[in-house]
Amino acid sequence: MVRRKEMPLWQELPLLLIVAFCLAVLIRTFLVQAFYIPSGSMQTTLEIKDRVLVNKVVYDMRDPLRGEIVVFRGTEDWAPEVTEAVSNTFIAKLGRTVGDLVGVSRPGERDFIKRVIGLPGDKVACCDAQGRITVNGVGIDEPYIAEGFNSDLSQPPIAKQCTSRRFTEVTVPPGEMFVMGDHRSVSQDARCQGTVPIENIIGRAFVVVWPSERFTGLDVPDVWRQFGEQQPAAAAARPVPQQREQPAVATNVFPLLFGVVLSARSGMSLWTRRRRLRA
Repeated sequence: MVRRKEMPLWQELPLLLIVAFCLAVLIRTFLVQAFYIPSGSMQTTLEIKDRVLVNKVVYDMRDPLRGEIVVFRGTEDWAPEVTEAVSNTFIAKLGRTVGDLVGVSRPGERDFIKRVIGLPGDKVACCDAQGRITVNGVGIDEPYIAEGFNSDLSQPPIAKQCTSRRFTEVTVPPGEMFVMGDHRSVSQDARCQGTVPIENIIGRAFVVVWPSERFTGLDVPDVWRQFGEQQPAAAAARPVPQQREQPAVATNVFPLLFGVVLSARSGMSLWTRRRRLRA
């Protein structure tokens, strides 16, 4: 039996890096991304600098549900939440490109994370006698809004501003959704910037992964379960999704994948040596 010469690790290491890089890009593009929280619009559910994992395939199998937290691309009417100046040198651009591929870059200026409040055909308004938002006439007790984080009830609605808790009833158009941040006094959302096409969704945020002491799931609060999964009778069919523009968010899976590939390589080598010893 001809024994195949094993490749030294120093030669195999570049191949392992390439494999891990390709796997990270595939996962980042099609399955899961980590999203960096750049603002306080979702406090206290999500704090500034939190990182959440986003499921990118769930809405290929079903429509979003009220109460879920989603990441989406804002329309032209949505003002950017990320306005930090960035360097345009060649090295900086190259770093951002590589970082975007493997998922260690910062969020794009038109990537947003909000909670789904209304779906196609829903009538969303604020406020009822208790100062709550209503969906199809049902008042919602929102346990995730901390004291002092709600918007001003006494201030009248102002066009293109989200400073007031009150807004005129909105009937969500077909194929779109009404979204709001949990920190209503600072969030710029559908109240003043308009509804968002469902096809603009990047994915559902389902867990906070960093910092480690804030690790927690992002489940749908029980108050939204009264609606179930049934869509409003007036809702039109969801448009056929088009290819989404990929945002610059962080999926820091490259080191993990490299470790898995390296471990698999070591395990295979050990198994091969044992098999040859027994032969």
